[in-house]
Amino acid sequence: MGLTAIGLYMFSRDWIPIETTGLVILATIISLFFVFPYSFNGNPINPITFFIGSFGNEALVTICLLLAVGKAIEINRSLQPFVGFLSTSWLTYPKLSLLAVLLFGAFFSAFINNTPIVVMLIPALIAVSKKAEISSSKILMPMGMATLLGGMATTIGTSTNLLVVGIANDMGLEQIQLFDFVLPALIAGSIGMMFLWLVAPRLLPGDPPRSTKESTRIFEAALNVNEGEFTHGKTLSEVQEKAGSNFKIDKIKRSDSLFVAKIPSVIFDAGDRIYVKDTLENLQEYQDLLGLSLFEGEIGDEMEAESGSEAELAEVVITSGSMLDHTSLSAQQFSSRFNLLPIAVHSGSTGAELKGDITAKTLNPGDVVLVQGSAEAIENLNANSNMLVIENEDLDLGTKRSFVPLYIMVGVAALAATNLLPISIAAMLGLIGMLVFRLMNWSDVGNAMNIPIIMLIVASLSLGNALEITGGSDYLAELFVFLTGAMSVPLILSTLMLLMAALTNIVSNNAAAVIGTPIAINIAQQLGAPIEPFVLAVLFGANMSFVTPIGYKTNLLIMGAGGYKFNDFVKIGLPLAVIMWVAFSFILPALYL
Repeated sequence: MGLTAIGLYMFSRDWIPIETTGLVILATIISLFFVFPYSFNGNPINPITFFIGSFGNEALVTICLLLAVGKAIEINRSLQPFVGFLSTSWLTYPKLSLLAVLLFGAFFSAFINNTPIVVMLIPALIAVSKKAEISSSKILMPMGMATLLGGMATTIGTSTNLLVVGIANDMGLEQIQLFDFVLPALIAGSIGMMFLWLVAPRLLPGDPPRSTKESTRIFEAALNVNEGEFTHGKTLSEVQEKAGSNFKIDKIKRSDSLFVAKIPSVIFDAGDRIYVKDTLENLQEYQDLLGLSLFEGEIGDEMEAESGSEAELAEVVITSGSMLDHTSLSAQQFSSRFNLLPIAVHSGSTGAELKGDITAKTLNPGDVVLVQGSAEAIENLNANSNMLVIENEDLDLGTKRSFVPLYIMVGVAALAATNLLPISIAAMLGLIGMLVFRLMNWSDVGNAMNIPIIMLIVASLSLGNALEITGGSDYLAELFVFLTGAMSVPLILSTLMLLMAALTNIVSNNAAAVIGTPIAINIAQQLGAPIEPFVLAVLFGANMSFVTPIGYKTNLLIMGAGGYKFNDFVKIGLPLAVIMWVAFSFILPALYL
């Protein structure tokens, strides 16, 4: 129980990678059971086979297979025609088009991991907002929340659902089928969708439409003083007078180890770096006005020579588990690997100060890197980096696409829904189909695997198993029943769901679900109540990761691309979570008790 508390705390911290936390927990728990041997039902536990076996958990294998299938749909742009249709109708029917986007995201998220859906919709909706002259911030968050609502509806909608159903099945509950809880999810989700459609856009910031996609985002950048240009040889006061009062300098760096004081009389030398925070629009204005440059050196010259044309700009949103997650551009040799110039950084959830070269800055999920390079280099980054790349403002509806991945996904869902095959085998056949038809290759499968999610699930399963065999789950269930003894069963069910909803926004939905499921089953058994509604209370509660950016990985994507603040998620996510909690508190007792 103590290790579980430590693990949940570590999962909630962003200064330690999730995969590192998972490995530490797994190693600790195996070591403890090895040093202090333990028997369960008279049989000694072999900690190596018992806990390492979590890597072979059917739910985890199924999650990995479905991630790969979803990656194939993303690579082949199978949903692009639907996205294009919704986008083109926006100018004529904006209100109905927003509802259509929400329904589109929710429907497909019931069968596909919502990350590729969000990745495809973000650039499209940014382009739409520009053409319709509306703020993209009023669209992106409702869309992201709608995909989370849709994921609640089926056993394959989210990894959380698969884990909860798998654990419940392992503990003796009758197998929950693909659409067994679609009715409560549909009823409560409809109420939530009405909130996202009619109320949420009014609560979100109404920033003016971006004339360029970077014009309302604040970037941390280094402006370089060029020899012979205006700033070279001028004092700070002279440069400030020409640039205007809005030109705010954070620091001035003269060499790798020397910073000069920001006093009016300081004279700029060629090679000095002026660190500022501003919109790209203003940075480009200062570049032209003061003779400064947003990048320097041989890489820039090589890039211009190779491209042979004017370089393009793109935003790169850092995603959880990607190559730049919790590391720096220089550590990953980003410029030489992709032949792209990083010229500015926008801090998403961290708000950290820029120190030194932007390429040395440690990046976190939700941060945005502005890069410059050829169209080919940007496309290569989009295809091979496992990050969200927003490369232009216009929808490219003529891009090659294939609908075969969608047909395969429909086949996977049909096999699972009709009980012809378990979802794990159906998903495995679906991945084989993707490879046979050359819709993806093994490197794409590797890119689809999310190491932080895998380690998080393995560590959570190990903690859950340890709690179960040592009696920890039973003890916590007894404590919960004791504290809620004066309540009716529906109120106890509602309280359990509320606790799960709170926990999932602080730590991880998967960790909350894996640890909460055996406790919920024990609670139902001690109350003599039906087990299924308590399992669903954990499932729905753990899916209510609306309130914080760290609640779910797509929240960070939305935050980075939309330029939201932490409070924006609270403003929309908290009312939505309350709506869903209240709705399920009435629906679950009515249907299952």
